[in-house]
Amino acid sequence: MLLNYVVPDGITIPFVIKECVKRVDVVLGMSVHVHSVKFGLQDDVYVGNSMISLYSCGDLMDARKVFDEMSERDVVSWNLIVGGCLRSGEVEMARELFGMMGKRNIVSWNSIISGMVQGGRAKEAVGFFYEMVGLSEGDVVYPDKFTLASVISACALLGWLRYGKWVHGYMLRNGIECDVVIKTALVDMYGKCGNVSMAERVFKDICRKDVLAWTAMVSVYALHGHGDEAFDLFDKMVACGVRPNAVTFGALLTACAHLGLVDRGRWYFNSIRSVYLIEPTVQHYACMVDILGRAGLFDEAERLITNMPMDPDVFVWGALLGACQMHGNVELGEKVAKHLIHLEPLNHAFYATLCDIQAKAGKFDDLENTRALMNERGLKKDTPGNSLIEVDGVVYEFSIKGSSNIMMEEIKSLLSQLSKEIKVDQDTLLIPKEH
Repeated sequence: MLLNYVVPDGITIPFVIKECVKRVDVVLGMSVHVHSVKFGLQDDVYVGNSMISLYSCGDLMDARKVFDEMSERDVVSWNLIVGGCLRSGEVEMARELFGMMGKRNIVSWNSIISGMVQGGRAKEAVGFFYEMVGLSEGDVVYPDKFTLASVISACALLGWLRYGKWVHGYMLRNGIECDVVIKTALVDMYGKCGNVSMAERVFKDICRKDVLAWTAMVSVYALHGHGDEAFDLFDKMVACGVRPNAVTFGALLTACAHLGLVDRGRWYFNSIRSVYLIEPTVQHYACMVDILGRAGLFDEAERLITNMPMDPDVFVWGALLGACQMHGNVELGEKVAKHLIHLEPLNHAFYATLCDIQAKAGKFDDLENTRALMNERGLKKDTPGNSLIEVDGVVYEFSIKGSSNIMMEEIKSLLSQLSKEIKVDQDTLLIPKEH
């Protein structure tokens, strides 16, 4: 086209840039960008949008520079730069830009809500959804199934059962179609929030269950230690002609680990490759090491790690370390902990576990050396330990820093009473039975 002296316009350039984005070829895209400036198209909003899309694949700052220099912007411009920030992990910049947006459409809201969930800021994602459904009549934007799937995932991550139920009810009240994707998200949410019966109800209501739906329900059973239900559901899944995937086997192996079913765990692990021709992932190996380690089968667990076709990661070694801590295997525990510290020298958790192992073994000199190494590297736990529980719709947070809204004295009293009852039961078990 250029060789024939035909001048491109504001429609030509975006099509060429779209192909560059498809190929993730930023260098070629920059060449096209130069041509767009040469032909005086730099102020065209469609050309500018295509450039934001291009540079979001590479250096986000280049995309931001294009955005800032645009003389005219539309809602697509804003959506592209916000989406680019979220994909690059620049969550604060995305929040700032989203707050500056004038007109927002469903894509705008979906981007910020899903981006917050994926960025580990589920609570803020729920806040944006609440803001979205509370918009006044002139600015109202109705959520679609993508919005709701993201919010349901946020509730699952937070364990907010009451809000999750409200979102479910919102969908039913407003006649929003609950397809297999939404229902699968609901199964996952109810399961992670502890309501297994509701997860079962939603699962049974799915007409055409795909592998993700079956796997979600198997995972719920596995999470709550319902091994028999998980195994039976897996058998039904296979009988229905649905082929399990890698995640399905991860859930089954998790159930085996929780219930201490070593032989069944071995069978599932071996069938991944031999029966279903799926290559086991590093997560499967971590689950199998966990199963063997919990059973005290350290030699077999070490052989499995040695024969792995890929390098074992921190989760594989971490599973073995946890087993060593559980069974008091000091020699292997120290070896594994030191290897993990070598892999991630700034991870506080590995030092803490090593200290625990050394303290219980009475190796106080080694313990002092480990603590000295932590101090030398300036390691300390930045984020205080905390946990959440929802009771009657109220979310309570327990923190090592203190929990002002929690009845701590009553909880301590109850824990003390439970400890006494456990001791009585243990003493009773030690009394020899009369024959």
